[in-house]
Amino acid sequence: MSLDEKRRHRAGEEPIVGGLPEVPGIIAAMSLSPGLATHLRGLAHELLAREFPGASLTRVERELIATAVSAANECFYCMDCHGAFALELMRDASVSSNELIEGLKMGDASGLSSKMRALIDIARTVQRRSRDLTRDDVARALRAGATDADTQLTVLIAAAFCMYNRMVDGLRARTPQSVGAYRARATEIAEHGYCDPRVASVPK
Repeated sequence: MSLDEKRRHRAGEEPIVGGLPEVPGIIAAMSLSPGLATHLRGLAHELLAREFPGASLTRVERELIATAVSAANECFYCMDCHGAFALELMRDASVSSNELIEGLKMGDASGLSSKMRALIDIARTVQRRSRDLTRDDVARALRAGATDADTQLTVLIAAAFCMYNRMVDGLRARTPQSVGAYRARATEIAEHGYCDPRVASVPK
């Protein structure tokens, strides 16, 4: 089954937990209480948008890590929205950028720098089984140009997105069947980050 076929199949699934609001993905979880919305948005903003002491990772690179982890967990909502956010931050709708994002969703990081490939490997190891991560994995990223803070941030993003992915798919929250559904929200987040009240678009 192709990625598009899997996406359409996922989009056809109904929530299995009652009482969810009629909004998709992690927005459904955030809508369950004001506190959840505050903290889930805040964590995403802290990891993906705010300056992290000592880290060299750009916002695009952080979104790519979130996309890769979500793809490894087969969470279509999260992989598609964060892939869209990365593309918007690139301000580049070129074929090569789209191919990079789509490749990453399929597990192919070959279009990225050696530093990013090493960090994606760290993220996927944490996603799969965190205690499988080794000092050698970290050392390879450092040799490729990552800082200690980059490796710290990668582990944190990977762990956080396993949580977000499991919230979305554990609830079977609704998931759009088109990657284009995330475009308006991607524009808002690229401009304002995750916590600003101007981020109001909901994928359809």
